[in-house]
Amino acid sequence: AVVSTQSGHYGRGDDAGKPYVLASVRAAEEKLLSQHLNHEYLPTHGCPKFRQGAKVLAFGKDSAAVTDNLVASAQTISGTGALRIGGEFVNKFHSSKALYLPSPSWGNHTPIFRDSGLEIKQYAYYKKETKGLDIENMLSDISKIEEGATILLHACAHNPTGVDPTHEQWDQISQVIKDRNLLVFIDMAYQGFASGDLEHDAYAVRKFTQDGHRILLAQSFAKNMGMYGQRAGVFSVVGETADQAAALESQLKIIVRPMYSSPALHASRIVSTVLTDEALYAQWLGDVKGMADRIISMREALKAGLVSEGSTLDWEHLTNQIGMFCFTGMSPEQVERLTSEFSVYLTKDGRISIAGVSSRNVDYLANAMHQVTK
Repeated sequence: AVVSTQSGHYGRGDDAGKPYVLASVRAAEEKLLSQHLNHEYLPTHGCPKFRQGAKVLAFGKDSAAVTDNLVASAQTISGTGALRIGGEFVNKFHSSKALYLPSPSWGNHTPIFRDSGLEIKQYAYYKKETKGLDIENMLSDISKIEEGATILLHACAHNPTGVDPTHEQWDQISQVIKDRNLLVFIDMAYQGFASGDLEHDAYAVRKFTQDGHRILLAQSFAKNMGMYGQRAGVFSVVGETADQAAALESQLKIIVRPMYSSPALHASRIVSTVLTDEALYAQWLGDVKGMADRIISMREALKAGLVSEGSTLDWEHLTNQIGMFCFTGMSPEQVERLTSEFSVYLTKDGRISIAGVSSRNVDYLANAMHQVTK
């Protein structure tokens, strides 16, 4: 058998291992097709209905940031584009060029922000010994960051570790960051996809906003709507007043204009249709929970399979971690054996994509992992 656990996209719920089109998204496309719409340019900062829907999804419909019109935003080329626009924004308008990433972080974060002209630094995040969050050293490192620097946080389903802070730990992190007067940049690529609960996964965004942080936010609809190739994303900035937010939005347009001029039309139409049609939105909530639940069930099945194989190692981290990715704790040598002896493909740091695990290959994967770790 050949098992690929390198994939960055979600496999079908029926275990066919192919890209999955959500029923709600398909229904939205059919609705749009029946309207015989044109293909004119969007405004530079994107579709207003799409951006408003994304704001409500992230901050909550009753958030002062939404009700008082404090959020400036621009539709972007998915989450990567949102991060790049954000990097340009920080470089152009913020006093400090230092940006701190968790160690480790998504591999593309470094080139995105480096190419935006920022100086990349790191703070402690993952503890190899426990395969969990290194909260003590994380808070210690943050408390020593120079005032005014930017700190990037993963809102949920941390990539690549799958390790997230608890709500109580987020509260601590927010306070230490506030004490240091840091600019907060949150990357939220997996809202809903992590736990199956959109509200739960947005906790950090809402808590930090309530605590008075004027956050920067990158959103992606690649995972939670399966919109990988449509490139639907948003970059937002929380201003102090509605007038400031309007001024910030004007500056975002100036950044976007020479980069790509205008964002993707079809992507914004699909997302805004799902978010604003009551029936489709309810269907989408079910779709998102179904995807998250499948990921969670595969984590449980893999852990159970390792126990069934006779492994005496502690695999609790497989189910304690969350989201698409899992840091298994396997060494590069063990990873090499998995590939050469069992045709199981994963990254050298031992990270597997749970999306590549199915009911058809989970037992094989558990056996292979046991053989190289026993």
